[in-house]
Amino acid sequence: MRTYFLSALTVVTFGLLTLAPASANGQWSCIGPAVACGSAPAASTYNYRSRDSYEGERPYRRQATSKRSHNRVARHVEPSRRIAKSVERVEHNEQAKIDLPEHKLLLTAAGTLDRVVTAERLDAHRLIEEFMILANVAAAETLEKAKTPLVYRVHDEPSPEKVHALHEFLETINIPFPKSGALRPHLFNRILARVKGGDNEILVNEVVLRSQAQAEYAAENYGHFGLNLRRYAHFTSPIRRYADLIVHRGLIRAHKLGSDGLPPAEDVITLGETAARISAAERRAMKAERETFDRLVAHFLADRIGATFEGRISGVTRAGLFVKLNDTGADGLVPVRTIGDEYFTYDERAHALIGSRSGATYRLGDRVTVKLVEAAPVAGALRFEILSEGRAGTATGRRPHPARAHKERPPQRGGYRPDNKPGKRGKKRRR
Repeated sequence: MRTYFLSALTVVTFGLLTLAPASANGQWSCIGPAVACGSAPAASTYNYRSRDSYEGERPYRRQATSKRSHNRVARHVEPSRRIAKSVERVEHNEQAKIDLPEHKLLLTAAGTLDRVVTAERLDAHRLIEEFMILANVAAAETLEKAKTPLVYRVHDEPSPEKVHALHEFLETINIPFPKSGALRPHLFNRILARVKGGDNEILVNEVVLRSQAQAEYAAENYGHFGLNLRRYAHFTSPIRRYADLIVHRGLIRAHKLGSDGLPPAEDVITLGETAARISAAERRAMKAERETFDRLVAHFLADRIGATFEGRISGVTRAGLFVKLNDTGADGLVPVRTIGDEYFTYDERAHALIGSRSGATYRLGDRVTVKLVEAAPVAGALRFEILSEGRAGTATGRRPHPARAHKERPPQRGGYRPDNKPGKRGKKRRR
C-alpha cells in the first residue's frame, strides 16, 4: 500500500502537476511521463491565470485547449482524489486541522510590491498534501527498516503551561477542554469544529495555533503530534530543504543505489548536530520571511497615511492592540494610550483589554476599523488609531496611576519600537 501511494505521488507530482511555462504569455504546459499526461502532443497546453506552484492544479476546472486532452488528464486525477479522500478519513482523521487565511505578495518586475492576495486553498492542495505526507511516512519507515540513520521531522505535544492557558481561555467562551489527561489532535479538532462559522472561529484558531509547540528536526524520533504520526520525515523537497536531501542520501545508502549516498560515518550523533543546525536555520528563515513581508507591506502603505482599513485584532498586550488588515495581512500596533479616554486593563486570560470605567472590551479576533497613522518601511512597522468602539463588557473599576494618566503624547521619533511586535504572524505552522 505504501509503495502504491509513493508511486501515485510520483505520478501526480512529476506528471500532472509538474508545470513549466511554455511561453511568456502565461501559458503553462503539462510535462512528465506518458502515464500522467497521456499521449497528448507537446503542444497541448492549459491556460492558467497564476504561476503559483499549486494554483494551476485544476485542469478540469480551467479552460483546456481540447476536451479530449482534458478528459485524459481528468481520468488520472479522479482516482488520486478518491484515494486521498479515503486516506484522510481512515488514516489521518486525527490530524490537527487549524485553518487560517494566508497572504501572498505579488511583486513587480522592479521587486516592489504590486498587490497582496489571499491564497485560496483548493482540493488540489489537499490532494498533494495527503500524498506528500504518505511519501514522507514511507521514507521514514523504509530507512528505519533498513536500520539507516535519518533526520526526523518531529512535533511535540503542547506544554502543560500552554494547555492550562488554553483551558482558561476556552472557559471564558464556555467551551470545555480537559486540563489534564492524554492529549490527542482530535481534541483540538473538536473545539475548532464547534466554533466553525461562528463569531469566535478566527479567535479560537489563533489561540489554538499559539498553544502548539514548534516542529523541528531531530535524529531521535518522538513522533509528530500535529499529524498524529509515530514516525515522519521530510522527503519530498530535496531541492529546497537539506533535511530532505539527507533522507534521499539515506535511501541511496540503504538500497545501494549509488556512491552519493549518506556517508558511513554519519550516525545518530552527527545527524543530531546537523538537525539542530538546520532547525535553527529554519527559524532564522521564518523570521526573515516575516520581516521581509512587514517591510514590503509597510513601504506599500507608506503613501496611504490617514486611510482607514478593516481588520482583526491579532494580538493583545499591555502595550496595546496589534491589528491585522484584511486586504494585505499587514500587522500594526494601536498603542494603549491612544484607546479612548480611560485606563485599559490587560486581561491575559481572556486575551483582551478592558476599560476601567465603561467596560469596553477589545479582544483577540475582534473585527475593527483602524486609521493608518504612521508607516516605517525600514523597520517594517505600522501604527494605527482604532476607530471602532469596544464590545460591551464589565468595568474593571481600576483607577489609573497618576503617572499613567492618559495624556496624548507626541509620537517618538521613528514610531513605536518594532520589537514590541508579536512573534507569530498567524500563518499555518510548517509541518
